[in-house]
Amino acid sequence: MYTKNIPSLKIGNIEINPPIIQGGMGVRVSGAGLAAAVANTGCAGVIAGAGLGRFQQKPGSEFAKLNEIALGDEIRKARSNSNGIIGVNIMVAMDDYDNLVRAAVREGADMIISGAGLPINLPELVGDSDIKLIPIVSSARTFNIICKKWLSRTGRLPDAVVVEGPEAGGHLGYSFENVTENTADTLEQIVAEVLEIAAGFEKPIPVIAAGGIFDGADIVKFLAIGASGVQMATRFVCTDECDAHINFKNMYINSTEQDLTIIKSPVGLPGRVINNAFVETIKQGETMPFKCRYRCLRNCNPATAPYCIAEVLADAAMGRLEKSFAFAGSNAYRCTEIIPVARLVENIKSEMLEAFETQKLTEEVMSVLN
Repeated sequence: MYTKNIPSLKIGNIEINPPIIQGGMGVRVSGAGLAAAVANTGCAGVIAGAGLGRFQQKPGSEFAKLNEIALGDEIRKARSNSNGIIGVNIMVAMDDYDNLVRAAVREGADMIISGAGLPINLPELVGDSDIKLIPIVSSARTFNIICKKWLSRTGRLPDAVVVEGPEAGGHLGYSFENVTENTADTLEQIVAEVLEIAAGFEKPIPVIAAGGIFDGADIVKFLAIGASGVQMATRFVCTDECDAHINFKNMYINSTEQDLTIIKSPVGLPGRVINNAFVETIKQGETMPFKCRYRCLRNCNPATAPYCIAEVLADAAMGRLEKSFAFAGSNAYRCTEIIPVARLVENIKSEMLEAFETQKLTEEVMSVLN
């Protein structure tokens, strides 16, 4: 039975309380400003590694170097403003993935969270560093593959795993049809399956639920299922410290449930966004031909891509929503105000305590009835 003490998320020698990892949001939505503020509350703050460098100003072969330098700068900036846990989200699909991983290790990030592909060579890239390695998966099968590959190649297992369900924002690890037709497994189902596989290893692997988790009641529900913590992103957008432009944040504030829609991204994955005129344009099949100047994504074909996803997301973070869109989770419309991170986390903790008490009362009633 739960008490009024909020449990910690323990990943090796790292302790996170409340047990929340702030999700990495690129391009430039979760940078040093948000990560440091989140880390100062006891949660884990995460910098998204995608497109941090001002690549539009220096197109061409300098893209990878700009991003590597920018990631190092962001980690140092976050460290200078926080003594808490600072992680980095690095997408496997990035062409400069290896360099970004090495930069995260070099600058002393506490953890690397990695998805948008299978991070098979991640342990080899970090060597004997103590940095925590946390893959993102959308199925138990993928988790099992990663564990077996890491064990056979390096003898290492994930320090934790993020299980991301179909209600997440941004690029999703499901087919377009699975998401739009609601045929994908629920997050609850996938977490249960991953927990079963994780229990088969000698080393404890904390399971972190992600995708559509909005309030303290959601967190308590997944802790009851067996998860050790959660990853939350959407709710942290509407904070003073979020690195995105106010126009980006207001897209969340002004959205309705009907505004959340799924698009086909140039990277070959479905993505959840907030609808606007630009989204309607691309849904109708209109294209914005471009000459690729960056080669930022391994699986993006500039010859067939309808628009440059890197430039669109950079424009969005800078508030130019007339020619871009805002990625968002399924609960973005529930954001109603922009508040400081510290206040948000206190609100979530209060929600958790209320949910714990409700669960306690429910268990007591059930014990009497039985």
